[in-house]
Amino acid sequence: MTKRPDKTATVPATKVRPLTRIQREKQDIILEAALEVFSLHGFRGATIDQIADVAGMSKPNLLYYFPRKEEIHRRLISELLVTWLEPLREMDADGDPFPEIRSYIRRKLEMARDFPRESRLFANEMLQGAPRISEMIEVDLKNLVDEKAKVLLGWMDEGKLARTDPYHLIFSIWATTQHYADFDVQVRAVLGPGRGGEGRFEDAARYLEQLFLHGLTPRKVAV
Repeated sequence: MTKRPDKTATVPATKVRPLTRIQREKQDIILEAALEVFSLHGFRGATIDQIADVAGMSKPNLLYYFPRKEEIHRRLISELLVTWLEPLREMDADGDPFPEIRSYIRRKLEMARDFPRESRLFANEMLQGAPRISEMIEVDLKNLVDEKAKVLLGWMDEGKLARTDPYHLIFSIWATTQHYADFDVQVRAVLGPGRGGEGRFEDAARYLEQLFLHGLTPRKVAV
């Protein structure tokens, strides 16, 4: 009698082979080229041909690693979001609020200085309604901001910070620091050659620290 196969038996999963060093290097080259193209043209304006040209490889070779433009973009945005949120994650609830907020402002400005293309990539996605990363911002980003808003509210309840809306405080820090990446050409043009060099980030840091920390200093109630 022929024994029938057990239909309930689990089919072993196919193992995914790890990428070789050369394959990882090729992917890195493609992602670097895609970052350049997406930051200049946005998702809609960018093409696989443009990315392949900047990467210095043929289109078929690129498509071997990333079959669709969407896959390249999502990989870039996913990695960017991890990096972008790290400064906020580092805000320590057990720390002193003013050094913590000062450090956050400076880390955000450092990112504007060091990662301008990534900032423009993220801004372009937001301007298009975040169609490709809506889940990331509605879950990962929102959860982190909710967590840090509670930290700020805790400091306010303890009388360490002036009472204000913690969400709009975070939004304001985002807007003022990322301005120096997204509108870098405008900033340098207005400041001129004398002030438009690398020192502009230190000038911005001192100004923003004064702006935010002065506004967050609790006011003494007159008796």
